[in-house]
Amino acid sequence: MFATLEPAPADPILGLMVQFRADPSAHKVDLGVGVYKDDRGATPVLDSVRQAERAEFEAQSTKAYLGPAGNDNFNRLITSLVMGSDHGALKGGRVRTVQGPGGCGALRLGAELLKVANPDATVHTPAPTWANHVPLIGNAGLHLQSYPYYTPGSAGLDFDAMIGALGKAKAGDIVLLHACCHNPTGADLSHAQWREVADVLNRRGALPFLDLAYQGFGDGLEDDAYSVRLIAENCPEAVIAVSCSKNFGVYRDRVGATLVLGETPAAADLALARLSRLARGMWSMPPDHGAAVVGRVLGEPALAALWRDEVETMRKRMVGNRRKLADALARETGSGRFEFIAAQKGMFSMLGLTPAQVGVLREKHHIYMPGDSRINVAGLGDANIDFVAKSVAGV
Repeated sequence: MFATLEPAPADPILGLMVQFRADPSAHKVDLGVGVYKDDRGATPVLDSVRQAERAEFEAQSTKAYLGPAGNDNFNRLITSLVMGSDHGALKGGRVRTVQGPGGCGALRLGAELLKVANPDATVHTPAPTWANHVPLIGNAGLHLQSYPYYTPGSAGLDFDAMIGALGKAKAGDIVLLHACCHNPTGADLSHAQWREVADVLNRRGALPFLDLAYQGFGDGLEDDAYSVRLIAENCPEAVIAVSCSKNFGVYRDRVGATLVLGETPAAADLALARLSRLARGMWSMPPDHGAAVVGRVLGEPALAALWRDEVETMRKRMVGNRRKLADALARETGSGRFEFIAAQKGMFSMLGLTPAQVGVLREKHHIYMPGDSRINVAGLGDANIDFVAKSVAGV
């Protein structure tokens, strides 16, 4: 039976990981994989998370199942982190939350709910978008259609074209939006642009599907939630997929959540019941360890304060890396061509190189990034920024 299978296409990011590990060069630089790295190139366990893990280990009295909706304490606290504790949608009882295995699980669960709610809906996705959005949402059986978002040549948002495309969405369609720190471009909407997007979605009767994977990595924990809170204030319904991988550093523990905003509390209850049933049919029960740890971090004031400081430290390091790389490239090229890097937000930017140029960087200079020239700015450090800038200028 298996001999009849067609070979699966290679995942470009996972393939880069294999190539990087096999490269014997002492000067190799990994700018591909989307994980936070410190100055030593390591992806650390946060002190707040480590302390919470120790406390959780001592306090845990059972390994019994959680139930399909997951850890209630985590669900409550992550909802408050995303929405703000006094948001009108929370006070109105219109938000329900289900824990999922990572941001990917949260996205897929949201897609499955939308497929049940409107099997004929089209999901409008930004061009470009995170590569895994397409299989995660498309494999739920939803039709995908891209809308303009970013023009690589100008290193800027194509906002007018975006609004024009969204203005043609049909009632009941779904619009996928990166809540902050757009992956792969790092180019985010302004507050005024978010308000315009919310107005268009309301006029067209389209449902916003927000992916919040990097809260805290752009302008800070509160500012990065602006889009979600604005949408929840102005739109009757929404789905929000949340990942804790980056801002808590719990990548391998797979911690995420799907939030659903209903037009009424009764509608939100219907969505919660359906989400729980869908989760039961896919992974039955979510893993508890990471969610319990995140819940403990958010629920204990001292740990929460430590965690907020750690997130801000990570954010500032990436902001600093952006400035240093832009300055180094300006020195090497004698132009301001790469100044956009300093203005963008989060972990990623696209350099605007061709696949052939990216190939030369990998083969000749041992600098690894996907073919679209997306770089993880957290992979930069004082020891390699000048080398990277000189190599990029050279191609």
